Amino acid sequence: MGSSFGQLFRVSTFGESHGGAVGVIVEGCPPRLEIDIDQIQKELDRRRPGQSKITTPRKELDKVEILSGIVEEKTLGTPIALIVKNQDHRPSDYGQMRNIFRPSHADGTYQLKYGIQSPSGGGRASARETIGRVAAGAIAKQLLLKAHNIEILAWVKRIHNIEADLNINQIKIEDIESNIVRCPNQEIADLMIERIEQISQEGDSCGGLIECVVRNIPGGLGMPVFDKLEADLAKALMSLPATKGFEVGSGFKGTFLKGSEHNDAFISSDGNCLRTSTNNSGGIQGGISNGEPIILRVGFKPTATIRKEQQTIDSDGNQTVLAAKGRHDPCVLPRAVPMVEAMVSIVLADHLLRQNGQCNLW
Repeated sequence: MGSSFGQLFRVSTFGESHGGAVGVIVEGCPPRLEIDIDQIQKELDRRRPGQSKITTPRKELDKVEILSGIVEEKTLGTPIALIVKNQDHRPSDYGQMRNIFRPSHADGTYQLKYGIQSPSGGGRASARETIGRVAAGAIAKQLLLKAHNIEILAWVKRIHNIEADLNINQIKIEDIESNIVRCPNQEIADLMIERIEQISQEGDSCGGLIECVVRNIPGGLGMPVFDKLEADLAKALMSLPATKGFEVGSGFKGTFLKGSEHNDAFISSDGNCLRTSTNNSGGIQGGISNGEPIILRVGFKPTATIRKEQQTIDSDGNQTVLAAKGRHDPCVLPRAVPMVEAMVSIVLADHLLRQNGQCNLW
């Protein structure tokens, strides 16, 4: 149903925000892949709450436990099961909101769909569900690195109306992780942090834009027509909590150009990759990677749960006012960076396996 993603490299997540644990089952990972367990934990540490003054104060170690599929740091080719136990969950924080729909949150629509919902923490709609995605993405990253030295980097490009002008070709992981907002431009990062703190003090929240690049990607990935590479990337990334927009390459700005301005002229080919003079296509043409870096962006809305009073209704349809309590991110973007990288990694791992199965038999 709706908790699984992928065809050959298949990921299924489970668990609620305030339940006993959250986790993931990864199917289709090739056998004998050496897995750095510390790298999985490192990715979860980038996502975990309480890591800085601009994230939720919820304190979770998010220590990963591997239940199956990996022995002596090598994959068996069988399903890999990973869990993270919830430690600092406080259902009492949600007593006031138990029967009240938070504006723009999933409370109301989950009630409409199922006739029941998790009474605290947002349940499956909580960003805590993404722990499983990030753990699976860490495995996918290691597969991609071993197979083709593929590198996936994401960063915060814009917070509210503060945007960084960046040279994508020069960005390194050290630049991204050099500050708590994960923007590779330190001067702009300082302004972003200040803006998040200011909005948080007002009891409000803000959104922004995450940008991502995939380097060393081979040409030929993507399965037209319904499983085009950008189509699967769009589905994967738009399934993340709080996402509201997706674009590849020139994106919506490309709609202002003429064809003669937007077309990427071919300059060479080595049989595996097509080289172009520009990269308005964002590394994908006809739904298939061409070997140029994949460049994409994801828009995140402001966090729905805020402390400011808002008009809303309860589960019986009665008008009421809500000023939410609890521990929530004033801006989800700094913690969403590893989530974006994870979903991109999962899509690429799946398409790499599909390509090898269909086209590299002889």
